Amino acid sequence: MKTDHFVNTLMLVGSLLLSFAAASLGAFFSPGDWYAGLTKPSWNPPNWLFGPVWTALYTMMAVAAWLVWRRGGWREQWRPLAIYLAQLALNAAWTPLFFGLHWPGAAFAEIVLLWLAIVATIVTFWRVQRRAAALLIPYLVWVSFAAVLNFTLWRLNRS
Repeated sequence: MKTDHFVNTLMLVGSLLLSFAAASLGAFFSPGDWYAGLTKPSWNPPNWLFGPVWTALYTMMAVAAWLVWRRGGWREQWRPLAIYLAQLALNAAWTPLFFGLHWPGAAFAEIVLLWLAIVATIVTFWRVQRRAAALLIPYLVWVSFAAVLNFTLWRLNRS
């Protein structure tokens, strides 16, 4: 019994670490002067909002993956967990495209792929653990908003 509790706790911590490792890529690509100089829509959120929102979302993503893992581990849940890892990689790829390379068009194409991967993750998680899928709904909503914002920034600032 104690071993099961230890392994569950270890996997939750591991899931959180993996989730925030993807998030940590953002530290290498800050918005900086390039982003400050962009023409933005009136509904662009203030910069301070992104940190707390993403912290909550990455935490919910990690818990969702852990809940799925608890339903049989990697052996039984390899497919939904692999889809989750793919969307996490896509999530991590957006920041270098947008803030690092200053390619909002490529970042928009990438965020569309991310959105599709999130939907696939939600669908596969739903089949395993409905609470896990529900934890990803705010993430999908935020990425939907981010995609519209990305597209708008790209269109407003095309040379």
